Formats: sequence, structure tokens, C-alpha cells
Amino acid sequence: MIAVQQVVRAFGLALVGTMHPRMLWLSLRPFFIISVFWGCLIWLTWTPSLAMLSSFLTNSIFTNWIQDGLIWAGFDNARAWIAPFFFVMMIIPLIAISLLVLIAFTTVPAIVNSLCKQSLYSDLQSKRGGSLIGSLFYTFWSAFICLVLVMLTLPVWWIPPLFAILPPLFWGWLTMRLMSYDVLAGHASSEERDILIQQNRWSLLVMGIACGMLGAVPTFFWATSALALVLFPIVSFVALWIYSLIFVFAGLWFSHFLLEALQNLRKDELSKSLVVETRVIDSGER
Repeated sequence: MIAVQQVVRAFGLALVGTMHPRMLWLSLRPFFIISVFWGCLIWLTWTPSLAMLSSFLTNSIFTNWIQDGLIWAGFDNARAWIAPFFFVMMIIPLIAISLLVLIAFTTVPAIVNSLCKQSLYSDLQSKRGGSLIGSLFYTFWSAFICLVLVMLTLPVWWIPPLFAILPPLFWGWLTMRLMSYDVLAGHASSEERDILIQQNRWSLLVMGIACGMLGAVPTFFWATSALALVLFPIVSFVALWIYSLIFVFAGLWFSHFLLEALQNLRKDELSKSLVVETRVIDSGER
């Protein structure tokens, strides 16, 4: 019950904090960086990628049945849009993961520093149990595992109900791992970080899945809407900013929850040490 109250309390604080001008700016910065990077990359590779993908889809025995099935179902022009559709389906996870990694690595520390200047967490001692190299390794290793899982399961994403289950699970797991490490990297020791993640693993996973479900909304529209294919650049920019805002909200949510959990852990440890010290003094007087 206490964990649920902490999750709900952190959710409310994060929801209010997301509307702060500084947090809105923090959502725009990674959005601009990722938009420029992927915009240039897609612009340079769009035509050759579609040509290669169209050739593969036409000649491969593993995918040719998809086009035949769509034509049989009445989609006579399936061959014209199947390659762009698959290209969008393949590029969405890459864009989303790169945005989450960038926010976790660059924006979450700024969020934590901003929160620790407030009265709620101003008394937290910084023990720096994480490092830049450790954060890099943890971030890219987690992103690699998630990307492999996404690519292995991508062919079944459009099968009901998997399209509504798999994306939130993957984004939730990745969000939990990245946010938990980066939020605690500056203020918790490595031992405290391990204890907190172990004690709150289910709460953190639920929070991650909830953020993953929020992130699945633009993913679903992006991947299934015909308008998204026609207006891909415009829709991409809008979806990217929504992604960025959701991930900043996730950073605030995890920060409030874990920083409060860190405070409670240290209070409990201090209380235990005082009890032990009192008992030692009492036994010495006897």
C-alpha cells in the first residue's frame, strides 16, 4: 500500500512538473536533435531503402505471401504501399529507442539536478554511485537488448492483440532500466541503487509499462494510419515531440519516486544505526 501511494504521489508531481516551462524546453531539445538526425538520414536513404525493401518483399518467399494476401483481400494497390509501410514499421522502433536513450543520458540528469534544488530533495547527499562510462554501457546494452527483441518480434506486431501488448512491454522494460540507473547515478551509492531497484522492481516495472502504454499511442497511429504514410514528415515531427514529452514525464515520474525512496532508505538506515548505537551504550553502562 505504501508503494502504491508513493507511485501515485510521484505521478501527480510528475504530471504537474511536466507543464513547467523548463521541462517543456527539456522535451524540445532532444526532439530537435533526433528530428534533424533522423530527418537527414531518412532523406538520404529513402529512395534506395524503398527500392531494396520492395525488391526483398517481392522476391522473398517469406514475405511474398503478405502481398498476395493483401491483394486477395481487395487491396489491389498493395504492392505500391507495402514497401513504405514496412520501412515506417522498421524505422519507428529505431527512432523511439534513440530518443529514449538520448533523453535518459542527457535530459534525466538535468531533471534530477533541477528537482534536487527544490526543498523536497535538497537534503539528499550526493554519493555518485554511477559513472559516465557505466551509464553509457548500461544505456547502450539495454537499448541493444530491446532493439534485438523488437526486431525479432516485429513481424507479429500487427497481429491482434500483440500490437497492443508488445510495444508497451518493450518500452516499459527499457524505460525502467534506463531511468532507474540515470536517476540514481548521481545521488545513490551503487549499493543503495541495487537495494532500491530490488525493493521496488515491480513498482518500477509498472511505471515503465504505463509510460510504454502512453508511448504506444503515437506508435499505433504512426504505424497504422494511411495519413501517416502520406504525410510522413509532418506526422513524424508531431509524433516525435509527443514521444519526447512522454519520456520527459517518465523521467520526472521515476525521479520523484526514486529520490523519495532514497530518502526513506537513508532514514531507515539512520534509525537502525541509532538503535544499535543506543543498545551499545546501554550495554556499556551496565
